[in-house]
Amino acid sequence: RRPPRSTQGVSSAASDVYKRQGINAEYMGYCENRKMIRAITKLTGPQGSRMFSAARDYDLAIIGGGPGGYVAAIKAAQKGLKTICIEKRGALGGTCLNVGCIPSKALLNSTNSYKHAKHLFPKLGIKTGNLGYDIKQIMKQKEEAVTGLTKGIETLFKKNKVDYAKGTGSFCSKNEIDVKLNDGKQDKIRAKNIIIATGSDVSPLPGEPLKIDEKIVVSSTGALSLKEVPKKMIVIGAGVIGLELGSVYQGLGTEVTVVEYMDKVMPFADGEVSTFMQKYFTKEGFKFLMGHKVVGGSVGENSAKVIVENNKTGEKKEYQADIVLVATGRRPYTAALKASDFGVKMDKQGRIEINDHLQTSVPGVWAIGDVVRGAMLAHKAEEEGIACVENILGEHGHVNYNAIPGVIYTHPEVAFVGKTEEELKKENVAYNRGFFPMMGNSRARAMHDAEGFIKVLADKKTDKILGVHMISSVAGEAIAEAVLAIEYGASSEDVGRTCHAHPTMSEAVKEACLAAHGKPIHFQSLTFTQKHYLSYICLLYTSD
Repeated sequence: RRPPRSTQGVSSAASDVYKRQGINAEYMGYCENRKMIRAITKLTGPQGSRMFSAARDYDLAIIGGGPGGYVAAIKAAQKGLKTICIEKRGALGGTCLNVGCIPSKALLNSTNSYKHAKHLFPKLGIKTGNLGYDIKQIMKQKEEAVTGLTKGIETLFKKNKVDYAKGTGSFCSKNEIDVKLNDGKQDKIRAKNIIIATGSDVSPLPGEPLKIDEKIVVSSTGALSLKEVPKKMIVIGAGVIGLELGSVYQGLGTEVTVVEYMDKVMPFADGEVSTFMQKYFTKEGFKFLMGHKVVGGSVGENSAKVIVENNKTGEKKEYQADIVLVATGRRPYTAALKASDFGVKMDKQGRIEINDHLQTSVPGVWAIGDVVRGAMLAHKAEEEGIACVENILGEHGHVNYNAIPGVIYTHPEVAFVGKTEEELKKENVAYNRGFFPMMGNSRARAMHDAEGFIKVLADKKTDKILGVHMISSVAGEAIAEAVLAIEYGASSEDVGRTCHAHPTMSEAVKEACLAAHGKPIHFQSLTFTQKHYLSYICLLYTSD
């Protein structure tokens, strides 16, 4: 029979595929309508197999489905680009959602709730009876949070018509990607533009005196899934990961010892913040070996021995723990990409080199997130993802790196944005310093949650806010106001004259700005030195 003239039964996407395979669209429509697709395979012969081996064409292909990659994919699709995202994990969200930011916050929430019930509830007049915890349930609720969010991103992909390939992508030319799918099959993607967003991986100890086995010697990934709460834990590294995960288990009763190569915790933070938090953690029960490095050790069946060396004296000591957490940072993940084989340049740290527009050395190839310079933060990657898509479309995307906040989700939380006092002094920038303790905030006092302070640094001549540093139970939320102020070039007087609801924790930000511009209302300005000032605040907290 003669096939019908109409191709109504063929979708536009299918029609394009058939045309590329040299198949007559009208005849294909006839076959689809008559459910005779098998006949096409017989008639086309070898052509039929090309539907699986020929490259699929896209406007944009993104390697990596973490915060930078998936956000870029959704934004690109919203702007009309035919987009595919390639992710090897089989679950979207990257390290952050699967084995980083989200699961650690779920565990911290459990620990903080337990500590509140144990220590704060009696003061509030709440009786709980025999209090305990179930580590299996703690881990279960963490997994439920992660699973729900990863599936949510897949739903967003479908709603925005983003194609999703579960597999490992590697360059086979400057604009083509071979994808080794997780189900064992192969795929090939050809794209006008490619964004590398493969994130980062755990950094091992220098020289690997202890190798990570995710059983006794664990990375952050293993620490998020311990089956039992250890009696003793050694944390190597007093940065974000070490302090957050150390807090999880210390709050459940673990004896935590932190080994740090530098002389202060959170070496990247403002000095005053670092000093306060080290005193706070010590008061909570943490033990610190500052200015020490791990030089050796051994792993047994149920525990490990760690040999640490004092950087100044060379003295060595041995410590034993049930779990050793290696939290010495992360490194860019570019394994198996083969990007350098096709001209993509890397720096000495293994990061992909980019210009101010997020372009690599190869036209049409872009890079964002942890694989490029800058802080390894999920929200920084997200901003770069959106800016990158805008640049691809010629819309002049931009990221203000001076307005990227950092948060440490211990209790209390630590948050900061902009310059530290140490940086301003090094740059010879004259500044005013506004300081307000949370003990002077009425809501914080009413909630028995008044640890910490807010510090605002403003230009001495222009009053423009240069940096904000805070320690508070709500610092992670309150920092947004400071980020907005820096983004729009606000002065401390601008924020100080802005009405804040009462009673709120955010009033402390207003008061700190008033202190930078003039004098705070709810705290007596002091005349002695900054060092004594900090000691006074810590004394208030300790006595409380």
